[in-house]
Amino acid sequence: MRDHSDLQSMNERSLAQQAAVRKATFSPAEKKILRPFSIWEISQFMFDVPADTLRKKLADDPSLPQGVVQDDGRQRWFSLAEINELRRRLRFRGKNLLPKRPAGRAMRVAVSNFKGGVGKTVVAQHLANAAALDGYRVLVIDFDPQATLTHSMGLVEVKEWNTVWGIMCRDLCREADRIVAAYDDPADCPYPAADELPDDVQSIGSQRAQDFIQKTAWSTIDIIPSCANAAFVEFASAQYRSMHKAWSFFGCVSRYLEELPEDQYDLIIFDCPPAIGYQSLNAAFAADILYIPSGPGYWEYDSTTSFLGQLGDALEDISDGFGKVAEDAGIRLPKRFDDVRLLMTRFETSNPLHLAMMDAFRNVFGADVCHNAIEMTRAVEQSGRFQQSVYEQDYRQMTRETWKRARQSFDAAYGEFKDTVLRAWEARSIVKEEVEA
Repeated sequence: MRDHSDLQSMNERSLAQQAAVRKATFSPAEKKILRPFSIWEISQFMFDVPADTLRKKLADDPSLPQGVVQDDGRQRWFSLAEINELRRRLRFRGKNLLPKRPAGRAMRVAVSNFKGGVGKTVVAQHLANAAALDGYRVLVIDFDPQATLTHSMGLVEVKEWNTVWGIMCRDLCREADRIVAAYDDPADCPYPAADELPDDVQSIGSQRAQDFIQKTAWSTIDIIPSCANAAFVEFASAQYRSMHKAWSFFGCVSRYLEELPEDQYDLIIFDCPPAIGYQSLNAAFAADILYIPSGPGYWEYDSTTSFLGQLGDALEDISDGFGKVAEDAGIRLPKRFDDVRLLMTRFETSNPLHLAMMDAFRNVFGADVCHNAIEMTRAVEQSGRFQQSVYEQDYRQMTRETWKRARQSFDAAYGEFKDTVLRAWEARSIVKEEVEA
């Protein structure tokens, strides 16, 4: 017979193996460091100009970042910070290299589905990386207690009070005091004030909004991480919800993000857990756009169908049952998304079963299915194995064509993603201008 100690022992052995992988993949200190990018990559994949044209610009202006020449002596390599400085200072044919950024706060995208293995974290990670290389400032929020996105960003030691659970505890304290303050006589309030909540909740309630945000190896990607201990958030949230029935638990993350300066980030991406619960509902209510990855098999299609139904039912239940609570908290119901998109992952263009499943998705979901799928390549497989995205992998470690094919697949998916975001962003900006006028 085996008990909890066996599970703990298996966990310890696995953690030791993870440490070995990090040591082999990251720096000797087990700290993830973003690699530099070659002038070939920058010219072809980021700036879309001939490499010789970029070299001439650098030669003509020595004050521009010049990168470094590595051992092979043939290419110059640049850090992400240097690439962003080039974006700010260079112009080609009178056009600058800065990405389009409509007015207003950052756009928020939730990457979510039920089925494990469909690539939620891979999609969230690669969209964040692609956006950063495109010149955007990105915040990623890991809602999943598996913390795969957190680990892929190089974070290892994370405390539960620095996760979404901490944000929810802080929100409960703030909302509790707001609700009490709405009564002429606080003694008439039937709900607890913040100082009547459990000590562990109160201890988090005093944290500042910026305290939850941590740096990553990417200079323009920050993260609100997750950890395995955050798995109990569903149990704790249910307990706190029963303790304070006027708490609009589904609006915690949305309220938190509204505290951040409008210009701190351009894009906020959520990596959601494979379940409908307190965390995934917070992600849904905070999101402007819902991105649903799905693999090319029937079971993935079945899971996607269930996810759409259950999330729709949950949002309807909240709309029907929490109207007064939401109104008091300034939350507009029913929840509306600017767009909902389905993205096929692990797709093989030469596999007739995958092609048939893509046709089935398009027959059912029509234009909501992304045109560009994420193709399964060797570089994509290595992405999960070595905790590195395709963008982080050094093309010199494999054949350039293998790496290039994987990058082009993600670039195409990102380009479509960017178009979706900008359409919604511009529409929001127009509405905001009309309201303010």
